[in-house]
Amino acid sequence: MVEKVIATPAALELIEQLKAQHGPGLMFHQSGGCCDNSAANCYLLGELTTGASDVLLGEIGGCPFYIGKAQYGYWRHTQLIIDVIEGHGGTFSLEGPLGKAFHTRSRVFTPEELAELDAQAQDSRQDRPA
Repeated sequence: MVEKVIATPAALELIEQLKAQHGPGLMFHQSGGCCDNSAANCYLLGELTTGASDVLLGEIGGCPFYIGKAQYGYWRHTQLIIDVIEGHGGTFSLEGPLGKAFHTRSRVFTPEELAELDAQAQDSRQDRPA
């Protein structure tokens, strides 16, 4: 199964550190810019309301990962790879005070992976009740 979002070992380690500090209920949202540029921000579950304008890409470290629908339109052909860099995290992101920041890298899906993702989407549409 092709994953739309994955995390590096460094990111998974930071997620576990944040869970130890804040509890297991964390979530991510890939912001579309504005105050914190375009970054993967980590929040407490429920701290950020998601809705029809957000797309659930998957999970990293057992935490749901969302992206805005408009931004997803630009990134849907890529796999997001969440990593960690040294520096101040986003103003709103939980890792900010730790001197680290989640950092989004990406790679373009291969034609085979895109076909698999299309098939997965087709299967999920067929599984929904009418």
